[in-house]
Amino acid sequence: MNDKIIGILGGMGPEATAECYMKIIRATDASNDQEHYRVIIDSNAKIPDRTEAIAGKGENPVPEMIHAAKNLEKLEVDVACIPCMTAHYFIEEVQKAVSFPLLNAFLELKKFIQDHYPTVQKIGVLATTGTLETGLFQKYFDHLEVIAPTPYTQNEKVMRSIYGDNGIKSGNTDGEPLQLLKDASQELLDNGAELIISGCTEIGLVLKPYHLPVPLIDPMEVVANVVVKETVYQKS
Repeated sequence: MNDKIIGILGGMGPEATAECYMKIIRATDASNDQEHYRVIIDSNAKIPDRTEAIAGKGENPVPEMIHAAKNLEKLEVDVACIPCMTAHYFIEEVQKAVSFPLLNAFLELKKFIQDHYPTVQKIGVLATTGTLETGLFQKYFDHLEVIAPTPYTQNEKVMRSIYGDNGIKSGNTDGEPLQLLKDASQELLDNGAELIISGCTEIGLVLKPYHLPVPLIDPMEVVANVVVKETVYQKS
């Protein structure tokens, strides 16, 4: 029986949160409704922008993240995930405030790549500028060469695809955002990337594995599979 309670500390952004829930559903081995996990979502879209905060231009998101995490704790979740890679910059602060484990998507992604792509030496990363500036990928993948887009491509293609007037945050998951991300991916491939990480949950809404000639790894896909299959979190 799938008795554990899974929490999603969401709202960063709302559509990525909904997609994370769908990933958990798809990762669950169930033949009827009752065999699915109970999932509690706090989609707190009022959490301040993580990229702006990391750049020192915006409000600290940690208090609102902790508030959402405390809500999940009150409802006795056994484990939770955060469907925002940039927000993982603050995960240790949030973890200290609650008793249940918050899955670290970077750690789970590292293990996944080691297990499934052990010969890969160069990984390309598509992510927000905030995530790249934190150095989180270099921190967790210090054994690999991490390739990021050039500054022009990062600003005019990756960030524009997410935050532009016709970007993913505005609800557009096709057309211009897809082409921009394809262009950015090609640059990473030209620079030797052997696989590409969809390092922002919004990117995974648009760019799919069949769009690229190399593996495209969605960290939230990895987390969804871990959160439903890892027996360590199950209630006794």
